[in-house]
Amino acid sequence: MKLPGPDHPITITANPKRLRVLADGVVIADTTHALTLKEGKYPAVQYVPRQDANMDLLKRTDRVTHCPYNGKTLENAIWTYETPFPAMAEISGHLAFYPDRVKIEEVA
Repeated sequence: MKLPGPDHPITITANPKRLRVLADGVVIADTTHALTLKEGKYPAVQYVPRQDANMDLLKRTDRVTHCPYNGKTLENAIWTYETPFPAMAEISGHLAFYPDRVKIEEVA
């Protein structure tokens, strides 16, 4: 297992803004409890608590990937780490959305 460090920093902070996720104009998540994960030089990712997403609009797929760091159908528009590595434990129970498949907006 790799661990975050100076050569590959990972930080998780509370997003102070309200975050909404929409698919074709339909709100599928709305939260004031998003977490912002920054990993190395990658773009920041917003993680939304499951309880703040409309899970009735979501359907699990068989797609599974591995991270060395722990209507209309939108295929594989979300990912989650159900058992993240200890260094990323904060994102357990959260969902992340691919920004090229849904609209993610911060509301003041």
